[in-house]
Amino acid sequence: QCQLNGLWRNDQGSLMEISVLRDNGDFQGQYLTRVTLSGVCAQVSPLKGAQQQLGEEGWPTFAFTVRWDKFSNATTAFVGQCFVDAGGKEMLTTMWLLREAVGSLEEDWKATR
Repeated sequence: QCQLNGLWRNDQGSLMEISVLRDNGDFQGQYLTRVTLSGVCAQVSPLKGAQQQLGEEGWPTFAFTVRWDKFSNATTAFVGQCFVDAGGKEMLTTMWLLREAVGSLEEDWKATR
């Protein structure tokens, strides 16, 4: 079975650490991205999420948000699932949606990636 807690690295070299995984599936940790909107050096950003509770078998689904408030006025929501490959390596597959603050309702069209 796949466990979310621990240190994870993605294809772009960003790091995510899930340090607290509660019995009810809630978790928290931190995210250090190597990709920024503003071009400035990224800092550690807090993350909070929840994992779907499963029995002994199955691959858990999860969702979490990251606030980039130390260097960007944006928030990203991630959804994904945890797997173990044939070699026994744990893998997370995710999709994300980023919302950046804009100055007006007329600019809303360009705020989500």
